[in-house]
Amino acid sequence: MTAVFFTILGWIVFGLIAGFIARALVPGKDDIGLIRTILLGVAGSVVGGFLFGLLTVGIRDFQPAGWIGSVIGAVIVLVIYNKITGRKRRIRS
Repeated sequence: MTAVFFTILGWIVFGLIAGFIARALVPGKDDIGLIRTILLGVAGSVVGGFLFGLLTVGIRDFQPAGWIGSVIGAVIVLVIYNKITGRKRRIRS
């Protein structure tokens, strides 16, 4: 039971950090909140692991990506999220 708790806690912290880094890399203000940032980071890790699997050994099992793959995946997920929701529209000068 304790191992499951620490695994879930690790995913939350990992997702939070990857989501914050992705939000810092994508230009513009992004007010998506803490929960969405965590979900963004976790989804980014899954996307990063999927893309890494496609580019290297192929898809075997569910394997989350490392830090770099997670951040790259989170950036991709954030850009797609912004396109779908219409956030971060360009300001015309």
